[in-house]
Amino acid sequence: MQPSTNVPHRNHLALETSPYLKQHAHNPVEWYPWGELALERARSEDKPILLSIGYSACHWCHVMAHESFEDEHTAAVMNEHFVNIKVDREERPDLDKIYQLAHQMLTQRAGGWPLTIFLSPRDLRPFFSGTYFPSSPRFGMPAFSELLERVSDFYRSRGEDIARQSAALDEAFRHVIPAPAAADVPLTLEPLADARQRLAEAFDATHGGFGPPPKFPHPTYIDWLLRRWRSSAATDSPDLHSLYMATLTLKRMAEGGIADHIGGGFARYSVDRFWMIPHFEKMLYDNAQLLQVYAHAAIATGEGLYRDAAIHTAAWMMNEMQSEEGGYWSSLDADSEGHEGRYYVWDVAEVRSRLAEPEYAVFSRRFGLDQPANFEGKWHLHVHRSCEDIAAELSLDAEGVESRLNAARDTLRAARARRSRPNRDDKVLTSWNALAIGSMLIAGRSLDRAEYVRSAFRAIDFLQERLVSGGRLLATYKDGRARFPAYLDDYAFLLDGLLEALQTKWRTQDLTFAISLADTLLECFEDRDAGGFYFTAHDHEQLITRPKSFADEALPAGNAVAARALTRLGLLLGETRYLDAAARTLRAGWEPIRQYPHVHAALLVALEEHLDAPEIVVVRGVASEVEEWKSALDKIYAPKRLVFAIPNDVGDVPAVIADKRPQETTVGYVCRGTTCSAPVRSLAALASLTSGVLPPEK
Repeated sequence: MQPSTNVPHRNHLALETSPYLKQHAHNPVEWYPWGELALERARSEDKPILLSIGYSACHWCHVMAHESFEDEHTAAVMNEHFVNIKVDREERPDLDKIYQLAHQMLTQRAGGWPLTIFLSPRDLRPFFSGTYFPSSPRFGMPAFSELLERVSDFYRSRGEDIARQSAALDEAFRHVIPAPAAADVPLTLEPLADARQRLAEAFDATHGGFGPPPKFPHPTYIDWLLRRWRSSAATDSPDLHSLYMATLTLKRMAEGGIADHIGGGFARYSVDRFWMIPHFEKMLYDNAQLLQVYAHAAIATGEGLYRDAAIHTAAWMMNEMQSEEGGYWSSLDADSEGHEGRYYVWDVAEVRSRLAEPEYAVFSRRFGLDQPANFEGKWHLHVHRSCEDIAAELSLDAEGVESRLNAARDTLRAARARRSRPNRDDKVLTSWNALAIGSMLIAGRSLDRAEYVRSAFRAIDFLQERLVSGGRLLATYKDGRARFPAYLDDYAFLLDGLLEALQTKWRTQDLTFAISLADTLLECFEDRDAGGFYFTAHDHEQLITRPKSFADEALPAGNAVAARALTRLGLLLGETRYLDAAARTLRAGWEPIRQYPHVHAALLVALEEHLDAPEIVVVRGVASEVEEWKSALDKIYAPKRLVFAIPNDVGDVPAVIADKRPQETTVGYVCRGTTCSAPVRSLAALASLTSGVLPPEK
């Protein structure tokens, strides 16, 4: 490989805002962003398109960039035979969804990043696809430059084969979207038991988690299992195994190396079944979802471990990932100084030199520094021994152990901050911010942390000010520029987050914003024939297919979040059009739910709330008292309950809420479906009327 020795030239990515695209702006590859300029050149020159999709925190994306895209010879081959387009999957999830699916159809293998896929310039259908390709022959693959020559020859000589394959791909796309349930097929809760059974079969009863390594957190599974336990907790047969599957997974992750025991937050996934060694990138969307489930687990069980995990995750999100403007940034890279994990791992000698002996004695036992190295000759921290064992061995009390651990963390955090930091992708994504907003508000209410609430409202105000144009959302923001028409996830997640905001502090502008988002979902995204929501709006750029999916991936399914949020908004406002749209979505997704319920966990939540309406509590009265009542209810884990505290001095409330007129004293109303209780005039009476339940005994 021959790195360039010339002054780096600027390709067509130089003016992009995406940090990932800008990382490639000085490659010798003549990269274009996705757009008409590149597509027209490919058509006019009859050159196939090499489409490379990745993201800035992706380790193997960096490897391929260094090996191939920075290499003069490989770049020359790419430039001679292809029009080369680079896409940030986080900016253009529509393109990523479409071409990942096409990759799976072409190769019958799972996709991933970097995605390297070759398109016909005439119709943008792919004819060859892969992920990472090495620069020299290995892993049973040819050198990338050799592969490029073969692909170019194939395009020139096999036009009829490519045309037949494109037709077959179109036919496959037509069958991807399931048919909705027939009108005479009732929606039921039957898939819930099947989902629970399938998760139990995949559950690792020793280390927690689901399935073999690499192990991902799957927060939608954990959230659903906690909900399932809660829904049965007051019955004669509480589902304690669902609680066990959720909490063991949370415990093992919080103690494992997937957790950052110095700086807080979680890495994307573990390469082993023990949660010990992660791929070290840290994503906002993972941490937002995990913050919510740890906060819920903390109030459901009373376990301090879950509370601490939530607190450390929220601190990382605020301290490391929130901009001065208020939005949350996207990710931290896995690599620093060209090595994965270097920022996070330790030498025993360094730790010993930085800590006082009493601190080191506790810290080394707690995090396995007295054990063999576990990552390339260094130590990646994970909990090795319990605080109780350490206290007994060193003749300390619990407070003594905790104080030494905290002091050691503070010292090592300061030392680590002086290292070369991983790159941060500092673009703001509407959908990921919406997840962070909802989780921060849930954690703030559950754990009594006002700073989380302030952080979330800063982000809401930022999104409303900077990422709304002409009444429509935009998807990304970087360096003062908001770009790209928003996707289903942006609207659905933000609608859900605004409903959490209204439960935290009633602001009329947030309700107005929520209604606007819901109306846009119905007007611009709904499949008016079959129900459900497309990933892109009706006026979006026309691509080779229009995704409409129901399964959870790293993010909860947009259709699932939309269905639940519309159900909740419809019940709050008494608006049947939202309830009807949610019902149509569930009917559209019924066949996937029925066949593969466990991979549709978020949709199962929406199904359950549609068939068994959540409890809505409205508290009216003096501001200080309504907040006191709401705060008491917030400390009980009741995921199918919404609490809205609306002071008397709030004007312009919806008619259905205005009917619950302020009284001389603070009152509460408990509504289930379309039926509400008479005014309840004491907090004790309100608590007894709601569906609160005490945590299980430890």
